[in-house]
Amino acid sequence: MAVTAVCRDCMWSGAAAPASGRCASCNSMRLVCDPELDQLTIAHLDCDAFYASVEKRDRPELRDRPVIVGGGARGVVSTACYIARLHGVGSAMPMFKALKACPDAVVLKPDFPRYVEESRRIFDLVRSLTPLIQTLSLDEAWIDLSGTDRLNGGPPAVQLIRLQKRIEDEIGLTVSIGLAPNRFLAKMASEMDKPRGFSVINRNEAMMILSPRPVTALPGVGPVFGKALRSDGFATIGDLARADVRDLARRYGETGLRLHDLSHARDGRPVRPDHDRKGMSAETTFNTDLASAADLEAQLWPLCEKLATKARRDGVASRTVQLKLRRTDFKIVTRRATVAEPVRTARGLFAAARALLKPELGRPYRLIGVGLMDVQDSTDGPSTLFDTPEARSLKAETAIDVLREKFGKDAVVAGRTLKSP
Repeated sequence: MAVTAVCRDCMWSGAAAPASGRCASCNSMRLVCDPELDQLTIAHLDCDAFYASVEKRDRPELRDRPVIVGGGARGVVSTACYIARLHGVGSAMPMFKALKACPDAVVLKPDFPRYVEESRRIFDLVRSLTPLIQTLSLDEAWIDLSGTDRLNGGPPAVQLIRLQKRIEDEIGLTVSIGLAPNRFLAKMASEMDKPRGFSVINRNEAMMILSPRPVTALPGVGPVFGKALRSDGFATIGDLARADVRDLARRYGETGLRLHDLSHARDGRPVRPDHDRKGMSAETTFNTDLASAADLEAQLWPLCEKLATKARRDGVASRTVQLKLRRTDFKIVTRRATVAEPVRTARGLFAAARALLKPELGRPYRLIGVGLMDVQDSTDGPSTLFDTPEARSLKAETAIDVLREKFGKDAVVAGRTLKSP
């Protein structure tokens, strides 16, 4: 039997949606209905206001309060709960602006080890359905449920509704899910009905849904590129869809070809578990060009600290370190090195990046950056099997993480000796 309607409350399913718009079994209005419902296999799962939701779950007294998770007065918002969002608070907003918009908000420092653990619990449930999961961050992922109907007792839509309910019942957190024929549409669908939503975009409806949306709704089109597209006459996705593909390619090269595909709801990228968290980086642009080793290393060290802290917070490490430089003629120079053991410390990062920097000295630069490529999950704590420089540094920097989390980021400041491993 073809399934075109499923109730999110009692799991009733049918070949046709009831004319009343309510579940034929429990009279709920939380129906998911679509003529292609049992044919769609690609989903995007997004945890709702993840960090703030974890805090509210564990502190019930905050349930009806606006909650902001983020840095201090000079920091930025990591996550705002939906109550705070009603006041205009958003992710990456400077904290002083967030508190001006919502002065009654409860501000909490992030507890990343706890968020990592909750993320693992959620995605362990997802992996019980399929290994084809491509995570974007701790709180979102693409899922491919092709060929799992018989194994999991129902089409992907039914499996995902069960999963959504199981996450809420067992973990106490809510997620929003989008189901579609490809990754691009699935992610767009997951954003259509948050929080606790379940939205579907099918092949026939996709163009109608996309056409009126602004070009900035497309992945890879930020404010700057969006402004350029609008100045060229492409204000909406529909404008791009109506454009000649040759004109888009002439104007924007390969990006123009991708814009053409996306505007026609085409996205051939598969869900690839091996592409989880491909890399992370940090960089800074100088006020004036720098050339000396001392000046460049002075800029490099805090980037290594920042990146290593993020790697430990996310529970990842890498054996591939990348150095990025931008010359005064704006040409980008990148260099990579493979290190003996996975790195997630500032000292280890700095040692590898400084070695890459040395051959490039002798000319001025306007930017420097450092990155970890092809990151992988790391072990939970410092290695005790081998007394390597990285293991020793990890013990020290993990202890510093604890002190900074408790007393603030300035509680422990690295001395000059830390610049030389």
